[in-house]
Amino acid sequence: MQVKILLCNCKGICPSFKDTDMDTLLFDLENELGAEYVILHPMLCGQGGNKVLLDVLKSASPDTVFVVGACDPEGQRKLFKRVLREAQFDESRFIPVEIRYTDNAGVLERLRQAIQQLSPQAVS
Repeated sequence: MQVKILLCNCKGICPSFKDTDMDTLLFDLENELGAEYVILHPMLCGQGGNKVLLDVLKSASPDTVFVVGACDPEGQRKLFKRVLREAQFDESRFIPVEIRYTDNAGVLERLRQAIQQLSPQAVS
């Protein structure tokens, strides 16, 4: 299983991200989680973000799982339903994670937990 992490910070202006330093978070994810693939987009739910998401989903191998750190998981499922369908991507391999209202350590822990639920060996 290959885990790829996609992040959204709601244009960088949402107060729910005031304690998260997106400039250092990607480095933290690579170091702390051993993530080899991390993308930060300012607005995945926008037209450009949907295009990026569509491209990465379409190019994914059958064993790729996307852990998506952004807004409310139910909101993500609704916002990205059309893109998932258009990419013909299995929704069970799209794992939405709430990363708002925390700091870098909180984001790391939430993503770590999501990945460990997929495969306990995936993250130490």
